[in-house]
Amino acid sequence: MFHWCTDEVEPHDRFEYWREVRAKGLFGVTAELERERRTNFFGEFSLRQLGGAGLVELKASPYAVERSASDIANAPGDAICVYQQLGSGGWFGGMRTSDFSIANGSFATSHTDLPYRTAPQGAAGFHLRILKIPVSSIPTQDKRMRELAPRTFNDSTLAPLLAACFADLGEAAADDAAAADAPPLVQTSLVQALAHLALIERGIVRPGSRRGQAALRTARLSQARRLIARHLQNPNLAPAMVADLLGVSVRHLHMLFETAEKSFSQTLTDERLKQSRRLMREAPERLIADIAASCGFESLATYYRVFNAAYGMAPGDFRARGADDL
Repeated sequence: MFHWCTDEVEPHDRFEYWREVRAKGLFGVTAELERERRTNFFGEFSLRQLGGAGLVELKASPYAVERSASDIANAPGDAICVYQQLGSGGWFGGMRTSDFSIANGSFATSHTDLPYRTAPQGAAGFHLRILKIPVSSIPTQDKRMRELAPRTFNDSTLAPLLAACFADLGEAAADDAAAADAPPLVQTSLVQALAHLALIERGIVRPGSRRGQAALRTARLSQARRLIARHLQNPNLAPAMVADLLGVSVRHLHMLFETAEKSFSQTLTDERLKQSRRLMREAPERLIADIAASCGFESLATYYRVFNAAYGMAPGDFRARGADDL
């Protein structure tokens, strides 16, 4: 992962360096800011290659951004962009009729080689993730992909699936251990799912097509795992509850996990065990019985049996060793 921050540059040079080297040289955009505000400018970003795409997370003081026709000519991208707004909100637009605001937690999509303008709304500045997926890497080839003017992601049924896949990629980019748990094949599957979800929302890919169904399966499995992690503390967590939250049948939920490395029950147990290990490391004074209950184990005896079967030792021995590499 590549990370850069304006703290590496003298204050009076920070915005100029950001504008010429980072904005124009790396992102192919024109950045503008009133001269009197430049000495207080701050910006940082990270860039990671995941599954054939580039995932950027950017934070910066308020300034105006434009990708003009000349910017596009000098630095063509030919990629689909999926934007996730993480900050207080932003304004985004191309032509006057397509201008829009994007709220915190919302998404937008576009093709890189269409002009646009953007700026943050509020004093907090920019905070967003951008996933750039080269058109050449997307199995679906349709000329309409290069006509995707900036637009918010408005499908309320697809947005949670998009968020789940985006969150998985974000965690892989932020944490080396998580990246190790997400091999390239998994990362590629997530990137392709995100690309096709965006194309479904834009009407280019049909949900019932082979690629549309594959994207929906990947995204629903991702969301199912995140729902499991969110409700671990519930000892009654069962497939019916997750299926209901996901909006699918129990049979369909089990079919999703048939293609995964672990079944629903194995995934649930594994997540509960990992959470209990984290709690033992983070709160060494906490009672093991309390930890077991907070992770959703129905009894302390069950927790000891399952933990020993998974790791070959009792929870107390794990804590005494200070082990964190199992």
